[in-house]
Amino acid sequence: MELGKWWSCVVSLSLLAVFSSTKGANHYSCDGSLTSGLPATSFQSSSHFSESRAAYFAKLNRRDGGGGWSPDLTDRSPWLQLDLRDRMEVTGVATQGRYGSRDWVSAYMLLYSDTGRVWKQYMQEDIVGRLVGNVNSDSVVHCKLSHSIRTRFLRFVPLGWNPSGRVGLRVEVYGCAYKSFVADFDGRSSLLYRFNQKSMSTVKDVISLRFKSRQAEGVLLHGEGQRGDYITLELHRGRLALHLNLDDTRVRTSSGRIVVTLGSLLDDQHWHSVLIERFNKQVNFTLDRHTQHFRTKGDGDSLEVDYELCFGGIPLPGKPGTFIRRNFHGCVENLYYNGVNIIDLAKRRKPQIYSVGNVTFSCSEPQLVAATFLSSGSSFLSLPAPSPTLDGLSVRLQFRTWNPDGLLLSSRLAPDHEPHYLLLQISSGRLRLTHQTSSLKTSEVSTGQRVNDGLWHMVSLSGRGQQMTLTLDNEPASAIQLEHSLEPRHNYYFGGCPSSHNGSSCVNPTMAFQGCVRLILINNQPMDLMLIQQGIMGSWNQLQFDICGIQDRCLPNFCENGGRCSQTWSTFSCDCAGTGYSGATCHNSIYEASCESYRLVGCTSGYFSIDPDGSGPLGPIQVYCNMTENKVWTVIGHNSTGQVRVRGSTPERIYSSHVDYGASPEQLGVLVSVSQYCQQKLTYRCRRSRLFNTWDGVPLSWWLDRTGERRTYWGGFLPGVQQCSCSLEETCVDMNFFCNCDADRDSWENDTGILSYKADLPVSGIAIGDTNRLGSEAIYSIGPLECSGDKSLWNAASFYEETSYLHFPAFHIEFSFDISFYFKTGAPSGVFLENLGLRDFIRVELSSPSTVTFSFDAGDGPAVLSVKSPVPLNDRQWHWVRAERNVKEASLQVEQLPVRFLHAPADAHLRLQLNSQLFVGGTASRQRGYLGCLRALSVNGLTLDLDERAKMSPGVSPGCPGHCSSSAGFCHNRGRCVEKSSGYACDCTHSAYGGPSCKEEVSVSFERGSSVTYTFQEPFSFMQNRTAQVSSASSLYPKAREHIALSFLTTQTPAMLLTATTFSHQYLAVILAHNGSLQIWYRLHEERSTTVLSPVSTSLADGLLHRLRLHREGQDVYVQVDEDNKKYTLSYDLEFNSMRSLTLGKVTAGSDALDEQVAHAASRGFVGCFSSVQYNHVAPLKAALLNRGSSLVSIRGNLLESNCGALADLSTSKSRLDHGEEAGKDNKAHEDDTQRESAVIGGVVTAVVFITLCVVAVMTRFLYQHRQDRRTASIQEKEQRRSLEAAYRTELHLHNCTRDNMKEYYI
Repeated sequence: MELGKWWSCVVSLSLLAVFSSTKGANHYSCDGSLTSGLPATSFQSSSHFSESRAAYFAKLNRRDGGGGWSPDLTDRSPWLQLDLRDRMEVTGVATQGRYGSRDWVSAYMLLYSDTGRVWKQYMQEDIVGRLVGNVNSDSVVHCKLSHSIRTRFLRFVPLGWNPSGRVGLRVEVYGCAYKSFVADFDGRSSLLYRFNQKSMSTVKDVISLRFKSRQAEGVLLHGEGQRGDYITLELHRGRLALHLNLDDTRVRTSSGRIVVTLGSLLDDQHWHSVLIERFNKQVNFTLDRHTQHFRTKGDGDSLEVDYELCFGGIPLPGKPGTFIRRNFHGCVENLYYNGVNIIDLAKRRKPQIYSVGNVTFSCSEPQLVAATFLSSGSSFLSLPAPSPTLDGLSVRLQFRTWNPDGLLLSSRLAPDHEPHYLLLQISSGRLRLTHQTSSLKTSEVSTGQRVNDGLWHMVSLSGRGQQMTLTLDNEPASAIQLEHSLEPRHNYYFGGCPSSHNGSSCVNPTMAFQGCVRLILINNQPMDLMLIQQGIMGSWNQLQFDICGIQDRCLPNFCENGGRCSQTWSTFSCDCAGTGYSGATCHNSIYEASCESYRLVGCTSGYFSIDPDGSGPLGPIQVYCNMTENKVWTVIGHNSTGQVRVRGSTPERIYSSHVDYGASPEQLGVLVSVSQYCQQKLTYRCRRSRLFNTWDGVPLSWWLDRTGERRTYWGGFLPGVQQCSCSLEETCVDMNFFCNCDADRDSWENDTGILSYKADLPVSGIAIGDTNRLGSEAIYSIGPLECSGDKSLWNAASFYEETSYLHFPAFHIEFSFDISFYFKTGAPSGVFLENLGLRDFIRVELSSPSTVTFSFDAGDGPAVLSVKSPVPLNDRQWHWVRAERNVKEASLQVEQLPVRFLHAPADAHLRLQLNSQLFVGGTASRQRGYLGCLRALSVNGLTLDLDERAKMSPGVSPGCPGHCSSSAGFCHNRGRCVEKSSGYACDCTHSAYGGPSCKEEVSVSFERGSSVTYTFQEPFSFMQNRTAQVSSASSLYPKAREHIALSFLTTQTPAMLLTATTFSHQYLAVILAHNGSLQIWYRLHEERSTTVLSPVSTSLADGLLHRLRLHREGQDVYVQVDEDNKKYTLSYDLEFNSMRSLTLGKVTAGSDALDEQVAHAASRGFVGCFSSVQYNHVAPLKAALLNRGSSLVSIRGNLLESNCGALADLSTSKSRLDHGEEAGKDNKAHEDDTQRESAVIGGVVTAVVFITLCVVAVMTRFLYQHRQDRRTASIQEKEQRRSLEAAYRTELHLHNCTRDNMKEYYI
């Protein structure tokens, strides 16, 4: 409570410090008119149509003269400028068209400046700079600025106007007066604030200031103490860095040091606000409107600074711990340290302030005029080449850009009979100077690294005689030799070439430059960019003068989950490699959410990475998925599974141990919460070691739950009760105690049990405190955490009234969100969900029986994506939908149909502002409601509890009727459960298995030279020449995943089992080497070496059936051979692009692209038996048997249908038991052997009698129907194959999906 009160005072004090110099903002409404008293000279413009339409007629509601301002018709870049006569705080503007006309501005850009030069664009949401104007000439459109600006000059730049008229504008500006205390530092000066005592030790600090800088480096604030504490605020490479250390570095290393960086491009000569608030270790660091909260490291709480604080630089470098940096060069205003106005004290020459160097109290403004090259295709600046001088040729300029390529300078050189060109360009982030002749003879030199880093770089080019010299910043000069002395002819072309040039005066081998340029000097003569803008000198296209429009599109960083942001001038991209996520902003997890989800895509037991919260903030967890016949168990191991013996512990000297699961408590908590059941076995055996004190019941031992809280109930008992499972079962060895161990016997006792209260799991540690007496000891072991069931998959609700709906609290989904769900309906249309704001909204609906629509508005007008299915979606079967929106694009996917994308427009609104509840199954207006079932509704990885909410909502019931609406495993091995009027059926089209439940193995025997080749349909992306839309599809769902399952039996070595190839010379091969060992070959990159995985070193060519399971997610590869599981990590994460074919057995085509050892195995082929082969969604053996003659399946040699898989299962007779039953076997270890043997003998006798009777009956029936069966078998086989082929062709048509997961199996 005291901390909260104090922090409120700190915040109030800081706000007072920041705004105390503002006259009106804190004391009265800052929205007064700022133009009413301005003279006519305060209104200026680029031009005017006539004197009656001059700039001074542009006041709001003015009707005299021409009724407003209009520029000249030939003005290429019109603007209207206001001089407010002093710096003001501007909070809003208003616009109006020209009175009584058809002239108005529909959109405009607002610039501001302190001096009338070096303009900056006002941005909404840091990126939207286009403000909405008028729709007629007389109405007033007000624009309240989302953040106020303090400026003297404003410039309105029309971006759009009435197409039936021309530009017409009247304006008003709202705000209040602004006054500040300003100091100017020249890069060699500073202010020292000296304390009244030797040192100042503080546990709380509030520092605020505003600055504008002329360079990217410079110290703003520094203070340090003798014990090693320090605080430094500095500009480094255009970013603001706060260095803070509260630890005594004489005693410790740098454990307490911390560096936090904010901002970018801060050397833009515009004002930036800084606020630092610290209380003990908690720090709030704010730059402009972006705040970072952090805690300092180490043990220190106070900041101890000796003698003084330095502002603007460090006057005495060399002190211990001092950062040797350049001093600040620029202006600082309203500098407050813990409520002390530093600049006011300095201005009044108070003794606490000591001035070093030349510090003045007015801000000097350098006239550094820049030009922005807007287009990478058509921007250029042409300047006439001056007469040669005795000093030769020289060109100098400064530039900044994000683009790795672009032309800076192109000039044709004499002589005329053979054209020579001098080219200066940025190429792959380096600066390159090239001398090019018409005969393609070139000489060139390169310098610099990453000159496209957004910082200003100075480049100088000079030529004298036959040598050209290139200098970049402070790097050593580079030179090239020319054949003879050359002089420039015609013009210098900066940034690009005009589209109308004849091809001989300008050459551009790359794209046009896109960025900022300033300080152009030709032969040491400065070029006045304002004269160029006015057309007095040179020519230009697609340039913006007196402003540098560079933006850091990676700040803030919209790449999620550790994605690395990179940018060009106009956009940014995210590198998601190695993060476990994919998509345009690394939003989508590449892993399934649970082991249950892996089972639904056909995986078998093995190690997997799961991501329980999907696209949420928590990362994936590595688990073991134990997929038994009736249940799927998720097993999370830890670092201490063995038995541990404890002796010598006392209540005062307790034994404790921590359990590490390789995952955070938050990750484990989500996993447990989405599971239906969790358990953990805690084995505890004791001898003369009590769990509880027998006198007062004080615990002597305990275990820790997931959050580290003590728990004193033991195996199987209820939470909150200090008892053991023997008390619940009434089996304790001494009924006077609630635990066996509390009997304190000399013999070994057991208090082992199963912990199953999910809120406390898993066990994070154990403490034992009674093993110090004679003969006293304890043995414990903590089993792995085991969970089963996935509550989110089958969490469903049924809507049976059009006016019914469920509502949930609004989500924070401003910048990115994804929504996924399954639906089942017979209605032709209906709204699945809707969320509204004042103007923004999102909506997902079934707009027609075969069309799903995703619409939204983030401030740029409604956007609509629709996916139309070739078959109706209101067929009362489950269908999967996923909609996503982020700052780069929106997407919609339905089932396996191609993903629809909509790219965000340039400079679009980023923030989606929703303030109402989320309506599910209906709308706020209760119209167009949905009738049907919804399940597994997830928003940003968080599953909504439809079942629970439906219990209290009219017109909605929990769950969903039907056989295919639960987790019961009716259909196995990728089989699809299909609802029927009187039951269900299993569609095994996508499965490598057959039979009523998709459990019967499909096996084929291969002879020498036999092969099956499955040819993938030509991929959509390949046919469309990899269009932008389809390349985006690969960013939404990763193709970097394979799931392979196959069983084989052979005695041949070497042997080729499986080969998958692509059109881009990638391949995956599974072979048996010469020694019979299994090898998996991956070639994902044509220019990199092949990766070889060897999961089994012993020979598998032993005539026995072996099962292989391979699963890849990004760089992680999980391999299971029989019962052996291994995980591998590839060195890079690439997908298979444009799949070509999949071959079982001998490879006859394309083997030249294989490595030598693989090619040798491919030529040998395979002799033996294959069973149940699956590659992602393709089952090649089934395709070969059911699609003979199809163009998609090619068969060579003889193939014989076999039953080797089923026979092997019978021979091994390994029954899969339910995992929960296995846990119960521990309590039945002493079952009577005699009774078991008697039961077996009786069962055998019964079985013999039964089999004899069955044989007689079957033989009789067989002799009777044999002839009839022969007549009809061929007809039935043809009809069955025809039906299955049609179904399989439907699957082949849709196999070009971008993701292969559970949605495929619920139609």
